[in-house]
Amino acid sequence: MRHGILKKVVAMGMSAVLLTGVLTGCGGGEKDNKEENDTISITNVSYDPTRELYAEYNKIFVEHYKKETGKTVEVTQSHGGSGSQARSVIEGNEADVVTLALAHDITLIEEAGMIKEGWLSEFEGNSSPYTSTITFLVRKGNEKGIKDWDDLVKEGVEVITPDPKSSGGACWNFLAAWYYADKKYNGDEESMKKFVSDLYKNVLVMDSGARGATTTFVENGQGDVLIAWENEALLSVQEHPDDYEMITPSISIKAEPSVAIVDENADKNGTQDVAKAYLEYLYSDEAQKLAGQNYYRPSNEEILKTFSDTFDLSVNMCTIDDFGGWDQAYKDFFDDDAIFDEIYSSTNE
Repeated sequence: MRHGILKKVVAMGMSAVLLTGVLTGCGGGEKDNKEENDTISITNVSYDPTRELYAEYNKIFVEHYKKETGKTVEVTQSHGGSGSQARSVIEGNEADVVTLALAHDITLIEEAGMIKEGWLSEFEGNSSPYTSTITFLVRKGNEKGIKDWDDLVKEGVEVITPDPKSSGGACWNFLAAWYYADKKYNGDEESMKKFVSDLYKNVLVMDSGARGATTTFVENGQGDVLIAWENEALLSVQEHPDDYEMITPSISIKAEPSVAIVDENADKNGTQDVAKAYLEYLYSDEAQKLAGQNYYRPSNEEILKTFSDTFDLSVNMCTIDDFGGWDQAYKDFFDDDAIFDEIYSSTNE
């Protein structure tokens, strides 16, 4: 049985809700209270590790929008595994905007007819206002001597990583490992499959989302190494400097979390303008600095350079283009019976 599968329902049910702005009465959305007091309610459905970022961003956006328009915004914030969050929107979670871990999850919502074509180019940088990469989080002292992907396949090394079937971060993790194996074995697919299969044989717990995996490693004390978003690893080191350290592997991947307006819901709720303003403001200097402070790499190159003490700006990163884009990558690796399923089933033989 796949590790962490029973946690999926819990993770989806425990999406955090953050209300930002001035709440009025039992206030509903824009349809209920816009006429009376110019209060507009929007919902941002996001993925696991962005909780802290949007807790702060929503505050500065509310102030900005009030100053620009005189209107008050309430932002309801939802978090969970990126794939699970995308499915929740398709199934009725009334997101006005989505800020998910990878473009493919938003494409699923587009294919359901809820987002207009062309969303990927609506905002700069493939509609990714910030980026990240994949690193390792180990316990202080690094007893197992973990320095690169090779060390994750060694006997006795217990790995924590989320499930690519529900977590966008897990997909980035898998692709980074696969790209490393590709370079190591000069494209020999059988050797690459064995390498990644050996890695997943060492996976102790496979949670449904990236934040759940961090909780398993940091709070529950399981595993020797967490394959993590860079921002998750840096946050853990900041909060527990005497307990953890981050390792940057020799090869990683440029992870691009994407954002989009959920047009069907925004049209119904009358929130198209504020939804667009909400996502556009993520590219402002103030929001870009906030992203860096929350350990995401700003898409603004000049602002990114000011965080050179935080990020390793020389890390060797592949991109999703090396896999033919997300549609091709999902078909090759994460669809049912694709390479991930093949590899994972072999770990239980």
